[in-house]
Amino acid sequence: MSRGTAAARQGHVLLALANFQEALGIARALLAVSGQRSDDCVAALVVSHHNLAEVQLDAGGDDLAAAHLALAHETLMHLLCDPATDGALRQAALRHSRETHAALLLYLEAHGPHPAIARALRAGCLGVALGPLH
Repeated sequence: MSRGTAAARQGHVLLALANFQEALGIARALLAVSGQRSDDCVAALVVSHHNLAEVQLDAGGDDLAAAHLALAHETLMHLLCDPATDGALRQAALRHSRETHAALLLYLEAHGPHPAIARALRAGCLGVALGPLH
């Protein structure tokens, strides 16, 4: 992830995107392995999506940025509602959902309505209302 951050700071958009995509892939793989440090895995997923969104915004890719912000939040909502999610992972998803929710609201404030953002906010409301599905 640090390589992606360095590339983004230097204006190397494609390199930054590639590095952040790689970090996202690693984070997804770690989430799939039980027994990993749940909070670190969820944090890596969220930060990777948010870094990708930031680079996309800087490059004028508002739709792609919105998609990354939405997917981060929707992934956490899925973890919250999936009865197969272990307790530690569910708690990590809940903790980090505050960050993803805030990012969605900040996007709305800065860029106005977007269908992906609206969908993710609805998923969040449903996830909180239902809690873990049993």
